This record gives sequence, C-alpha cells and structure tokens, in this order.
Amino acid sequence: MSESSAGMLTRFRNMPNDSRAKTLMVALLLCLVCSVIVSTAAVTLKPLQIANAELDRKRNILQVAGLLRDDIGIEELFDNVEVRVVDLDSGEYSDAVDLRTYNQRQAARDPALSQALASDIDIAGIGRRAKYAIVYLVREAGAVKTIVLPVHGYGLWSTLYGFLALQGDARSVYGLQFYDHLETPGLGGEVDNPKWRALWNGKLVFDEQDQPRIEVVRGRVVPGPDAKYQVDGLAGATLTSVGVSNLVRFWLGEQGFGPYLAKVRGGM
Repeated sequence: MSESSAGMLTRFRNMPNDSRAKTLMVALLLCLVCSVIVSTAAVTLKPLQIANAELDRKRNILQVAGLLRDDIGIEELFDNVEVRVVDLDSGEYSDAVDLRTYNQRQAARDPALSQALASDIDIAGIGRRAKYAIVYLVREAGAVKTIVLPVHGYGLWSTLYGFLALQGDARSVYGLQFYDHLETPGLGGEVDNPKWRALWNGKLVFDEQDQPRIEVVRGRVVPGPDAKYQVDGLAGATLTSVGVSNLVRFWLGEQGFGPYLAKVRGGM
C-alpha cells in the first residue's frame, strides 16, 4: 500500500464514528461491494437460469400434452416431441428462423420479426404478433396425436402465457395450461387450478364454418347444443375469464394459428 493510501486510511479510521462524512463513505463503500457481489452472481448464474427456464418450458409442454411422468427425465420425454416453426401468415412450416435460438416473446418486440395489430382484431390485447411461432407435435404410429400451441393474451392484471393442446384432429381441446401470469390468487389465479383446466378436455374449438367458437362463460355451462364449446367461468374473475376466451379465440383465428390448423385439418 502506498504512503498516500495508508495516510487516507489512517485519516478515515481517526474520523469520529458519528461523523456525517464517515457515515456516507461507509454507506457508499457498502453499496459498491454489494453491487459487485450482485452483478457477479447475476452473470455467473445466468446460464443456470436460462437452462432452468428451458427445462420448465419443456415440463409445461409435456404436462399439457399428457406426457409428463415421474419415472422418466424431462429431456428424455421431450425427445418424443417434434418441434416445428410455423409461418403464421401462410400456415406453412418454415425454416426462416433457427429453432435453437428463436424466442417468440422477443420476436414480437422486433419490428423485423413481427407486425402491429389493429385494435379491432387484437382481441387478446397483445399489441404485436410475431411472424413465426413454434408448435409442438406428438405423434403416435406416425399420425399427429396432439398439437401444442403457445398462446398468450391479457387478463385482468397481466399477460397470461401458456400452452393450448389440441387433439390431432385440430378441432377439440386436449388441455390448457398457463405458466406465467400475475392474476389474483384465488380468483383469476384459478387458471392454474387442475380441476378448472380439466374442464377444457374434449371441448370443441371451431363451429361448422371453422370459426373459433370456444369460450369461457359466466357461471356454469348450461346443458344444450352450445355446451360443447363452453367452459365454466372462474368465480369472481369475470375479466380474467373474458381474457382467456379472447386469447384462445385470437390464437385459433386468422391472425393466429387459424391458417395452420386449417391445413392440418386438410391433411397437412
């Protein structure tokens, strides 16, 4: 340590502990040390956080597709899932983006990879829609058994992100699961309730004209010809229920996966 540095340290030690200058210097030094520790931890742990997020995404896809098991690892189970990129405008599979690095959330914020939505068609309240989306296919004996679609849209307090799984016929629901939202626990947060999620299984999503018809109703579904398109509402969470209806219909419609699903129904 140089003489000047040693002198400064001595003067600092000799300052009264109740000195305003010494208090500010200690606080500043403490903030500096904490900032270095936090920054180092963030940089060091980032690869692990990314890996955990990817693992959680795969877990949610496997769960909504009915493939999740306790006795087999997630990576091994995910080998049974076929991952494809879809051009949402044409409904065709595409190689325009790299599956390994493509992030649909980030793409939706990039003007080169997304498009702004007019308010009259943006029923999901997402503002912009990515041009490409990733779909997940589960096959059985070569035929598509389940199609898992990433969906998102605005609820009451937040944007809900999830996966909608359709039967191989691309007409009926296999499951719906949200993995990221800030809806009110016990109310809108009941979108996570397994009992409510189970109500979606087997519901038809399109009417006879292939228009999105499925909806979350207010209260309970009343038996009748429309019941096959309807799911019980979330008690005390009308706006979240409406948000779920809107986001599902949007992603099943012409601005979402509608063109792609039409091709699947046509034998794609």
